[in-house]
Amino acid sequence: MLRRLLKDFQGDIIAVPGRLLALIFFIMLLLVPLVTNEPYILRTLIFANIFAIFAVSWDLLSGYTGQVNFGHALFFGVAAYTSALLNLKMGMPPWATIPIGALAAVVAGVVVCLPALRLRGPYLSLVTLAFPLILLGIIFTFTGFTGGEFGVSGLSRVSNSRVTDFYISFGVMLVSVMIMWKLTDAKSALVRTGIIFHAIREDEITARASGINTIRYKLLAFAVGGFFAGIAGAFHAHFMRIAGPSNLDLFLSFQAIIWTVFGGITSIYGPVVGVYIMYPLMEFLRVVPEIRMLIFAGIVVIILLFMPEGIAVFIRDKMEQTCPRCKLSNVWWRKTCRACGANLR
Repeated sequence: MLRRLLKDFQGDIIAVPGRLLALIFFIMLLLVPLVTNEPYILRTLIFANIFAIFAVSWDLLSGYTGQVNFGHALFFGVAAYTSALLNLKMGMPPWATIPIGALAAVVAGVVVCLPALRLRGPYLSLVTLAFPLILLGIIFTFTGFTGGEFGVSGLSRVSNSRVTDFYISFGVMLVSVMIMWKLTDAKSALVRTGIIFHAIREDEITARASGINTIRYKLLAFAVGGFFAGIAGAFHAHFMRIAGPSNLDLFLSFQAIIWTVFGGITSIYGPVVGVYIMYPLMEFLRVVPEIRMLIFAGIVVIILLFMPEGIAVFIRDKMEQTCPRCKLSNVWWRKTCRACGANLR
């Protein structure tokens, strides 16, 4: 068993430059608390872990399925408020409120999916944009229960240590991203969901004519995207110890889009790269608040001009080449495929 796992590791990780680079990055990330216990650095990395889950969940829904959601912060906010209210009103611990908050986001995902069954393109995007605004109106109406513009504060901490918070958020991020990657992996022999998501995005009518139950897979995409965005939102609320209107901010939804497009849409790993580059960079640019957003916008525009598919996809294409016969990834300098021996040139 161990020999087989080692062989699979060598063939699927070590032999693929992109995956090897990701492995090295995550190992380095794990070692950060051993190098420094600086609270600000750990706080920045914890937020990066949380927002990586959030951005990947948007990519799963909008990148793979084509259901472009401009109100993805709805799932984030619903989970944050649900988790906060359960913690404060019923005294439930974070390990219980976070999953329940994620399930509440699943319900929100199903509700948002209902218009998606009839609307497409920009019409669907505009409808999804309205949902966070509707929820904000409800929050400002029932201020005695939701706290209004001040939000709900005083939540229990996930742990009493910043280092522990980091490792928990890192573990949750890693598991969440792996699940979403496996769910959308079109090359998997066991899971064909990724291929079906691609089919719905490219031509939903043809997919339906081919016998695919597009309604079921749309519901699945919204539910899964909502669940993992909810995990991020609930964890964020407990880490900040507050859930407020900022959790439903439209800019938060657009940030997920920017991170995903910057890293590489429809790739799962692209949003992760985008978050870990752009979020710490924005924190660093707080030293120049007057031109912070200008620099941010300039970097995004430059990347989109010279790397339209995203920086992660651009680097991967430079490091790897796909076999035309078996579709296996190979190191860029190989002349023949490492599996089937096909000519790569």
